[in-house]
Amino acid sequence: VQLQASGGGLVQAGGSLKLSCAASGDTFSGYNMGWFRQSPGKEREYVASIWWSSGFAYYPDVEKGRFTISRDNAKNTVSLEMNNLEPEDTAVYYCAAGKNASPRRLNDWRYWGQGTLVTVSS
Repeated sequence: VQLQASGGGLVQAGGSLKLSCAASGDTFSGYNMGWFRQSPGKEREYVASIWWSSGFAYYPDVEKGRFTISRDNAKNTVSLEMNNLEPEDTAVYYCAAGKNASPRRLNDWRYWGQGTLVTVSS
């Protein structure tokens, strides 16, 4: 399985950005596809996830309403649309995949993309 993240960049606070993750190497049935982020000096943090087959999405409470995860089965892509960005959202964003992966267990996420940097200026 290979994951290729893209779409990061510099955006002003209050702006929007859409990240994409191109997935290949499997049919992804039974997979949970997710986005995580990591800021310097901080642990990797769960952002959102979506079940490939059902499309059911899950978010931690802190991001509800600002971030939207989606997937395109035909194109094998997972996207993260981020709105009303804050400087605290600055981080390297990683897409990840794992069969039956739980958002609460980092070790469940077997496959990781290379990360894309999002910088939000104040």
